[in-house]
Amino acid sequence: MKLTLLDISIILSYLAATVVIGLYLKKRAERSKKDYMLGGNSLPWYLLGLSNASGMFDISGTMWLVTLLFVYGLKSAWIPWLWPVFNQIFLMVFLSVWLRRSNVTTGAEWLSTRFSGRGASMSHGVIVVFAIILGLGYLAYGFIGIGKFVEVFVPWEMVSAWVPFEVPAEYVPHFYGICITAFAVFYTLLGGMMSIVWADVIQYILMTISGLVIGVIAMQAVATHGYVVPDGWDSPFFGKNLDIDWGNIIPDVNRKIESDGYGLFSIFFTMMLLKGALVSLAGPAPTYDMQKILSAKSSREAALMSGSVSLILMPIRYFMIAGFGVLGLIFYDKLDLVVGGNVDFEQVLPSAINEFVPVGFLGLILAGLLAAFMSTFSGTLNATQAYIVNDIYLKYVNPGASNTQIKYMNWGAGIVMVIISMFMGLFARDVNDLLQWIVSGLYGAYVASNVLKWYWWRFNGNGFFWGMVGGLLPALSFRFLFPGTLDLYTFPLMLLLSVLGAVIGTYSAPPTNEETLKSFYKTVRPWGFWKPIHDKVVAEDPSFVGNKDFGRDMFNVAIGVIWQTALVIFPIYLVLLKTVPFAIALGVAVVCTVILKKTWFDKLPRD
Repeated sequence: MKLTLLDISIILSYLAATVVIGLYLKKRAERSKKDYMLGGNSLPWYLLGLSNASGMFDISGTMWLVTLLFVYGLKSAWIPWLWPVFNQIFLMVFLSVWLRRSNVTTGAEWLSTRFSGRGASMSHGVIVVFAIILGLGYLAYGFIGIGKFVEVFVPWEMVSAWVPFEVPAEYVPHFYGICITAFAVFYTLLGGMMSIVWADVIQYILMTISGLVIGVIAMQAVATHGYVVPDGWDSPFFGKNLDIDWGNIIPDVNRKIESDGYGLFSIFFTMMLLKGALVSLAGPAPTYDMQKILSAKSSREAALMSGSVSLILMPIRYFMIAGFGVLGLIFYDKLDLVVGGNVDFEQVLPSAINEFVPVGFLGLILAGLLAAFMSTFSGTLNATQAYIVNDIYLKYVNPGASNTQIKYMNWGAGIVMVIISMFMGLFARDVNDLLQWIVSGLYGAYVASNVLKWYWWRFNGNGFFWGMVGGLLPALSFRFLFPGTLDLYTFPLMLLLSVLGAVIGTYSAPPTNEETLKSFYKTVRPWGFWKPIHDKVVAEDPSFVGNKDFGRDMFNVAIGVIWQTALVIFPIYLVLLKTVPFAIALGVAVVCTVILKKTWFDKLPRD
């Protein structure tokens, strides 16, 4: 299918709207650092939640999830636990409240509320480095996905005559990525957080309409043609092994499963659960998710924002994902998945769009998916800029910088970050390859230090620094030391080195200043191993009541994870026209919602 004038007009209208948003909100963003980075803490929780969900509705992730559903069926509902997707439940239940109470601008700035002295400086430096590396990884990840996506709809033969230099075939996606990225950079640099949120609102509307259209088209195709899949594909349950054999249907899929390394599914699932729980307990990584929490008006609104993300994102996104995956299954022979002589299943999404979406809706969906890329890209860029400007430039280089100097520094930092991320993207094999490194490598490096900082009073800045170093060095080197090994399987060794670094570093330096610890404990009010500090606080203020919500919080986390998983599964069964499993999954979601209303929502703080 070729783009019609109507489709092109819709796409251009969306791109023009992003430019207008950036220009319109430019002056608002220039008023102060807080206006640029946090939208002046004036945005309501439902807009921030919609923006955060929209940012997670990214094109690279959607391509990956469509591929997973195509290959693994209902078992693909578990694989995003690699991220882990359920970290939003931990944030919703207690961590967003704790984080927002700190009233800071970035995660690195937060460390000064927890640590003191030389340890605070060391921890600050290492988290800034981590945030920049993670930001670059996410930007490169999005860059790869958008290029591969656009290549399907804009064949290189159509534009090569207008390009005054030679572009090798394997780098055509990167060329397209550079072109699309320019729009995201424009409105992000000009309008800051406020423009990102309002652009995300437009993006979510586009994606919702697109998702409903694709899901309905797929349901009609299932009713008319049916679909052929291996035994076990349409069940979320699994045993020791994956036991999905595509040999008699699409043999190439078996090779994909082998290359992914998910065959021993019970071991893979256990590792995901272990890593996911630890990553979730560590709190949000220093990306756009953390910035949205810090942008909330209050701790209560931060929790509501995080809680709304799953409800806003999962049903619509998975209705679309299931639609594309099922269309790919039914009409597999019509899809063009061959890239460079090899079958690339990450092409299922763009190829299915190209083949099945009607005129007009094609432009709408393409605009929505372009918006999805730009939403993630812009949110990540804004968060990374915040660390460079707030935690390097304003802290060490020019503390008294004027708003004009800050503006130009934001612009310069953003442009440099984009250029470096594009360079990184040139060396990534595909979306899945880069994703595995981010979620299992970089997030693995983050775990030990960032779990201990919340729950153990004796942990200090020196321990934070060496725990991060003990994780970052393996994250950056294990791919070279253990080539071909799934990053998830090196996580235990990475965690061990990180924990050793954290504990040895902690006891090789004095405890954090007592006044800093008491201030942090009174302000944030975490649960965990804080008894010595709790006793000192109570001695000074007998009216102070510590946090006794550990049991209730863990119960809500368990119910929340079940709730979120049901929100993923029921739209898939809806597209597959499986009435009974759909009703069961939807019923589970409703029951969990009622429970959470009583045990979470009604208990939220008022501050």
